[in-house]
Amino acid sequence: MPDFDKLYDEAIALQESGDLDGAIVRLEDIVRQQPDHMLSHSALSVYLGKKERFDEAVGHAERVCELDPDDPFSFIAMSLICQKAGRITEAEQAAMSARRRQSAE
Repeated sequence: MPDFDKLYDEAIALQESGDLDGAIVRLEDIVRQQPDHMLSHSALSVYLGKKERFDEAVGHAERVCELDPDDPFSFIAMSLICQKAGRITEAEQAAMSARRRQSAE
């Protein structure tokens, strides 16, 4: 079985060296094999947003929120991606979800 954390680190190194497309391909491969790899979904939401592939970016941000539903930061990140995608209602809902989780702590 592959070491998904190592593959994730390799994807991040690709992005840091300027190969955003290569990083996306690597991360997509990880989530195909390990659908619950939260770090890969999180990175994909950011990187796909940079490529203006907003529907995919939002989908990965939603997956992060599903995987860690108690983490306010996940919902803040989703709100930001939704804002960039022009999905203002969804952005506001995600921001409210983040506030609810923060006040529950």
